Amino acid sequence: MKPYSITYSLSEVIEADLQKEFANWRAGNAIDRIWQKDASLWTGADEAEWLGWLDTAELQLADAAKYHQLRQDVENAGFRDICLMGMGGSSLCPEVLAATFGIDNFHILDSTVPAQVKAVESRLDLEKTLFIVASKSGSTLEPNCFKQYFFERVSSLVGRENAGKQFIAITDPGSKMEQAAKKDGFRQIFYGEPTVGGRFSALSPFGVVAAAVMGIDTERFLNNAAEMAKQCRNPDPTQNPGALLGLILGVCHRLGRDKLTIFTSPEIYDLGAWLEQLIAESTGKNGVAIIPVDREPLLAEADYGSDRVFVNFRLAGAVYAGPHFETLRALGHPVIDIELDNIYGLGAEFFRWEFATAVAGSVMGINPFNQPDVESAKIEARKITDRFESTGKLPDETPFFESDGVKLFASAGYAAKLNAASAESSLAGCLAAHIANIGKGDYFAILAFVEMNSEN
Repeated sequence: MKPYSITYSLSEVIEADLQKEFANWRAGNAIDRIWQKDASLWTGADEAEWLGWLDTAELQLADAAKYHQLRQDVENAGFRDICLMGMGGSSLCPEVLAATFGIDNFHILDSTVPAQVKAVESRLDLEKTLFIVASKSGSTLEPNCFKQYFFERVSSLVGRENAGKQFIAITDPGSKMEQAAKKDGFRQIFYGEPTVGGRFSALSPFGVVAAAVMGIDTERFLNNAAEMAKQCRNPDPTQNPGALLGLILGVCHRLGRDKLTIFTSPEIYDLGAWLEQLIAESTGKNGVAIIPVDREPLLAEADYGSDRVFVNFRLAGAVYAGPHFETLRALGHPVIDIELDNIYGLGAEFFRWEFATAVAGSVMGINPFNQPDVESAKIEARKITDRFESTGKLPDETPFFESDGVKLFASAGYAAKLNAASAESSLAGCLAAHIANIGKGDYFAILAFVEMNSEN
């Protein structure tokens, strides 16, 4: 079976809408327009400037010798551990690859929680560790902090003049990270493509450098991706594996099915971690979003609402939750099945889902390539750190509730609303009032800034 195998089951209502969308895309030559980088397919803004990912697989294949040399260099140097330090799109693809291919000596640091930093450090032989600093912009605070911390730690052991030999940078040309890497004598610098956004960078050096140092066959990995890219040039959306998937997701979203629930074979369980960021950050804007739901335990069929779309990834020959999916199909839930020949099929899936996300964004009428909330958050974070550097203090924040070491924070307006709705002035009362605001189609998320371990 080909690596781009996909089957799906939809209700009559969704199928009818999908057929109309197929006709619209054929009539408008929409797939050709994606490859022509026509921004009018989305919002007519800067989309054309962010479509470099369409060509990354072929471009990286042309550099296959470079990645082979990198692997040989790492082996010859005798490194025992590899630690990649980055955030979001700079670290999620490497995380998926390490988990899927079982690379135990490849460590990811993508959290500034002190307990997590120390936990990662405790697993490293610092004098025999290769550190990869991955930062597209070169100005993201977290990887810069990681680099500075571990560069100082390694310098204290091997001397500052030798420390750089244990560091590799992946960054865009001309970035501050490039300047720092040259100044500190980094072992190598790999350059990203400025027209490829972070969450679309899996098949760029941000993913392929990690694959190479892990010992993964990068040519095989990239050939799978290139084959998928070739299939995604097909102008017929029904025969285009990326467009077909994207149109299903876009139509389902339009009909209120905006919770993409991800199930996988155990061998590829971590793929959802990468999909989460790609889909949520690309589609979550202007008051709309496709919400990815990853690693949710199987529920009883009756517990799934009418806002669900299910995707089931499995390796060829594997069966995962089969009977349950048959029941969901019978109940009219949209179910998508994707089969991978083997784990190298991840290369194909990275491209398929990038393409599908672009297509879904077009159906949703949004720009799936920008990141206004991310940029605004970076600006606010810089304001806070600048203030700390000048005053030595962080901004004062006052909790609206405090008891037994637990503090609750909210905007003044929302805090007043919770206090008014609480049956009692207690932690339980405040949380109950908050949860009571959840309506049909909403979701509730807990963001826990704690050390990651096998239990969480």
